[in-house]
Amino acid sequence: MNGEPRKRISERALSVWRIYGMIGLAVSFAAFAAVIVLIIIFDGPKWIIPILILLFIGEGYLFLFFIPRLRWRRWRYEVREQEIEIQQGLFTVRRTLIPMIRVQHVDSKQGPLFKKYKLASVTISTAATVHEIPALDEEEAEELRYSISRLARVAYDDV
Repeated sequence: MNGEPRKRISERALSVWRIYGMIGLAVSFAAFAAVIVLIIIFDGPKWIIPILILLFIGEGYLFLFFIPRLRWRRWRYEVREQEIEIQQGLFTVRRTLIPMIRVQHVDSKQGPLFKKYKLASVTISTAATVHEIPALDEEEAEELRYSISRLARVAYDDV
């Protein structure tokens, strides 16, 4: 067995994932605040309020620090002549091998947050599914896209 893939995605992905975490946390804050207001208005059990606050703080830690760091540490990829290997997952690590002969086309994409942090994702399409390598440096994403495209063409020509 080859061991785990060697290449990592950009560490700037942490900033983007933390921003996504803050957006989700803002929604959670609204929900928690609404529940607390309802408890106060309808004279509900006040002991629930500190529990909700602790839950909110725990959720903040998870989505702003723990999960983005763990996600970044797990994300790896490697492009070889005959295959592309992708490793991802938080608690359950999934490793995928994509044979070069199955690659139909390769795209890169960049949303507003990725553009701000000079990141891009590469998507690899096969007949069955689409695989994504997220949060690469812009230049690395372009090089990877061309490299995979060239290797897929060579693999197809060998058939």
